[in-house]
Amino acid sequence: MVEERVHISEKERFPDRGQKMRRRYTTGIMVIWLRELKRFWRDTPRRIGAFFQPIIYLFLLGTGLQSAFKVFGSGTTVKYVTFMFPGILGMTVLFTSMFSAISILWDREFGFLKEVLVSPVPRSSVAIGKIFGGATTAVMQAAVFMILMFIPSIYGFSLSTLTKAILLLPVAFLLALGLTSLGVAIAARMESFEGFPIVMNFILLPLFFLSGAMFPLQGLPEWLEILTKANPLSYGVDLLRGIALKGVNLSSAQASLAGKIPGEVLSKIPPDVLQKIKASAPQVPKLQSQIYPAWLDVVVMVGFVVVMMAIAVRQFSKQD
Repeated sequence: MVEERVHISEKERFPDRGQKMRRRYTTGIMVIWLRELKRFWRDTPRRIGAFFQPIIYLFLLGTGLQSAFKVFGSGTTVKYVTFMFPGILGMTVLFTSMFSAISILWDREFGFLKEVLVSPVPRSSVAIGKIFGGATTAVMQAAVFMILMFIPSIYGFSLSTLTKAILLLPVAFLLALGLTSLGVAIAARMESFEGFPIVMNFILLPLFFLSGAMFPLQGLPEWLEILTKANPLSYGVDLLRGIALKGVNLSSAQASLAGKIPGEVLSKIPPDVLQKIKASAPQVPKLQSQIYPAWLDVVVMVGFVVVMMAIAVRQFSKQD
């Protein structure tokens, strides 16, 4: 009876304690999120570098590898840069998200993190604010990069391309949440700037190269196929590519003939003879724009976000 009275009196004494805690939690998330956005916007070299790096991969490497991928129709239907674009979009989200976590090391170095940790704001709200801040900056960078979709040599300016760009944004944001959480989980337990880039590159490069961003996930050796299926980024890139390449013809029957018969000769061949040549010619492998079902891609990415966010909040809360 006494315990009940004490309990009631405490509730009467602090009627809005829960409301204050929720307000502090929300305020902590919003302040850290806004700070990450301002930091990214004011860092001009970072914005410029994050924009031109994927362009180098897309045009220089994509154009250089065009001739090596006959499966893409020798440029008669779809250029390699068109297939590669969703993968480079995923790369933009990957690098921007992961390296946004380096702000934790800067904050620890200059004492800002210590001030935040001793404040009444819950530590978990600080971690979530950094995760959402890094994810938002990654999506902003991806949105700028997606302007290249409207170039005629890639997808062209059309209503279909605009619809695809809009659908790609939430997928990029979901992927950015998981990757930023991974970066925060790693940065929260590191003490030096020197170690962070080394660890990041050790994680980033396998994630990128095993995601199918540079090559289709078809006809791979068994051991490599297992690694790609274990890579969560593979499912994000797969969904990005499925949206971006929807309705795009990835191979043609004449593609295998174009490399052997000149175009002017090909146009003069009678239809019945051309049909026989097509039947006897080696078949062009059918390239799939999406390997996994869309629901599987979404489930894996949501699971990745939930698990990595929980780990990031736990790691961040353990800081001294």
